[in-house]
Amino acid sequence: MLRSLSLARFLTRSSITTCNRFMSSDSQPLTLCTQENGIRRIVLNNPSKRNALSFALMESLKDNILRGVKEESLRVIIISANGPVFCSGHDLQELISKHRRSDHANIFHLCSDIMELVQDVPVPVVCEVGALATAAGCQLVASCDIAVASQHAKFCTPGVNIGLFCSTPAVALGRAVPRKLALDMLFTGKVIDAEDALAHGLVSRLVDHDKLHDEVMSIAEGICEKSRSVIAMGKASFYRQIVKDRNSAYQDASNIMVENLCLHDGQEGIKAFLNKTKPKWDHSLD
Repeated sequence: MLRSLSLARFLTRSSITTCNRFMSSDSQPLTLCTQENGIRRIVLNNPSKRNALSFALMESLKDNILRGVKEESLRVIIISANGPVFCSGHDLQELISKHRRSDHANIFHLCSDIMELVQDVPVPVVCEVGALATAAGCQLVASCDIAVASQHAKFCTPGVNIGLFCSTPAVALGRAVPRKLALDMLFTGKVIDAEDALAHGLVSRLVDHDKLHDEVMSIAEGICEKSRSVIAMGKASFYRQIVKDRNSAYQDASNIMVENLCLHDGQEGIKAFLNKTKPKWDHSLD
C-alpha cells in the first residue's frame, strides 16, 4: 500500500515545475522535476548548500515523488542532483537553529517518510549518483530500487564525527550492504569509493562518469517497455517478503505468482513469448 497518498493528489503532466514555495535562498527551485515518455526526473537543485536535505527540500522532493504517482503514464522515477555533491545529508545549520524537540522530530519523520515512500511507490525509483553522498544522502542512495554510480561517486555516514550518529541512515545502509561494512562506515565515518560501493551492493552499476546519464536513461527506457502492473506487483512483493522469514516469504511470493498469472499482462506476456510477438500490455491490475 502507498503511504501518505492522502496528503497529495496531483495530475501528471509532460512537464512538471516545482511549486514556488520550495525555493532556495538564491531564488532557485530546491528541486527540478520533469516528465517525458513515462520517465520522471527529479533533480536536487541546491548545490550551494551541497543539496542538504532541509525540511523545505524534503517537502519538495516528497511532492515531486507523489505527484500523479498512480497515473498509468508514470513508469519510472529518476533522482539525480546538480552540483559537485549529490547530497550532504541533513541541513546541520537548520538542526542547530531549531531548539524544540518537536521540530527535530518533524525533520527526521519527514526524512523517514521519503525513504519509505521511495520503496512504496508502484514504479521503480532509480538513483543517478555522480558525486559524494553522505549521511542521509547515502541513505537516499541505499533506499532507491536501483542506484547507478560513476567513478566520481563516494559514500559515507560521518555523523559520528560530529556527535550525531547516523541512526536513520543505518536503517537503509544496513539493509543494502553487509553488516560489517555498515558498522565500519557508521563507527568510523570512513568514505568508500564507487568500486567498493558496487562490490558490497550499495549501488547496482558503475559506469564512466560521462556515460552516467545515458546508462540511467537506458535503464529507465527498458523499464518503460515492461508492464507497469506487473512491476508494481513485483516491487511491492519484493519489499514485503524481504523482511519475512523464509517460509513466510515463499508463501507470500507464491500467492503473488498466482495473482500475477491472473492479470491480463501475465497472460499476454506468456502468449507473446510463445508466439514470438511483441506483448500488448494494458497495465491494469484487474
